[in-house]
Amino acid sequence: MTTERTTQALLATVAFLLGVHLVRSTASVPIAGAQEVAPVLRAQAIELVNAQGLTVAQLYTGDDGGGNLRLRSGEGVVRVKLGATPDGSGLLLLDRDVEPAIVLGSNAGETSVTLAQQGRKKRVIRPRGPLGAPR
Repeated sequence: MTTERTTQALLATVAFLLGVHLVRSTASVPIAGAQEVAPVLRAQAIELVNAQGLTVAQLYTGDDGGGNLRLRSGEGVVRVKLGATPDGSGLLLLDRDVEPAIVLGSNAGETSVTLAQQGRKKRVIRPRGPLGAPR
């Protein structure tokens, strides 16, 4: 996955979250002739669909009760996964073949970034401990 595609995926995530925030903010603004608007939308899952009816974003609870966000391409292919678990969180960016390309994870006292590309050796980056500490 190129830096440009990574940037595009991250910008898409930010744009989606901004859109959700704007919709949530404007939901409490009264509109002439509109029905009463609920101040909070509560659901166990929300799906955003495109004009063709394909799901392009999902906000849902995982098996452990944590929040998850899944973003899909316009063709409905999963491209980004973001999740929260009781012991951390993770972000997964998938390549064109729906294979993990970048994995950011932080849980159970460990943080790592994994970079993968077909035909190349996978690279895992972890923070180093204090100077002199074993890795």
